Amino acid sequence: MVNPHSDIRPAAAPDHAERPAGEVPDAAYLFDLGQRVRRIRAIRGMSRKVLAQVSGISERYIAQLEGGMGNVSIVLLRRIAAAVSMPVEDLVMDASDDWAAIRRMLRSAAPERIARARQILAGQGLPLDSHPQPIPPGRIALVGLRGAGKSTLGEIVAGRLGWKFLELNREIERSLGLSVTEIYKLYGQDGYRRLELASLREIVAGTTGPLLLATGGGIVAEPLSYELLLSSFHTIWVKTSPDEHMNRVREQGDLRPMANDSTAMQELVTILTNREPLYARAEAVVDTAGRSVEQSASDLAMAIATLRK
Repeated sequence: MVNPHSDIRPAAAPDHAERPAGEVPDAAYLFDLGQRVRRIRAIRGMSRKVLAQVSGISERYIAQLEGGMGNVSIVLLRRIAAAVSMPVEDLVMDASDDWAAIRRMLRSAAPERIARARQILAGQGLPLDSHPQPIPPGRIALVGLRGAGKSTLGEIVAGRLGWKFLELNREIERSLGLSVTEIYKLYGQDGYRRLELASLREIVAGTTGPLLLATGGGIVAEPLSYELLLSSFHTIWVKTSPDEHMNRVREQGDLRPMANDSTAMQELVTILTNREPLYARAEAVVDTAGRSVEQSASDLAMAIATLRK
């Protein structure tokens, strides 16, 4: 583990810091950098403890960095960026989700498509697809943090409608013959996200007829995957309260990625808070807090019926 450097102040960073008015530019930038690291970590679903284990940087150092309490070296930023599976430039600058998705598309695009995209951005011609295909009314995807009820409700409602039901995580497991936990151990979060995108592309291209898809809670952390989902499915955010999330996850015996963490609830709230703007891009919301499975299934069926109109 890397110990805090001499240019990091000894006090620990607060969880919800506020930038003081009138700060000098350098201090303000370091504050924003720390908050950006904290937000990205939360969206990735990583506690400080997990980030420390993956990056090899001490948990105390990460807490100080997130509080903007020192000048971090580029070497340690690279290690943090690798641990959260994103380019280091996204840590040092406030890049939008659109830019992150476009950059990933550019990396795999053919030269002629890149040239055409440059023409479009320069105002020379129509978009590559000026008339995008509408999303079929019988293609619905459920998003939300694990424990909200996506799989349970999705299977029930799909059965009632006579639709095909798929869980994206199960499709990834089936393709490799490994569990999600084993995939994370072997390939890390970055490898898992690549497999998630590949499986989603297969489902989009190869599935016909009505389909209800339950996605993993972290799909919103990968801009390219989430953009593909939003453009290929009508989406519903299945949500619940933090207490119910935690209780259901404990009942499932799955605390990943917060296992053995005494601050699990605090981290869960942080993840929910930072992912909410991403989940909120869904077209409809079903809140299962305080609702029975039967009531929530009826709510989901009603939301699907509304989206199909």
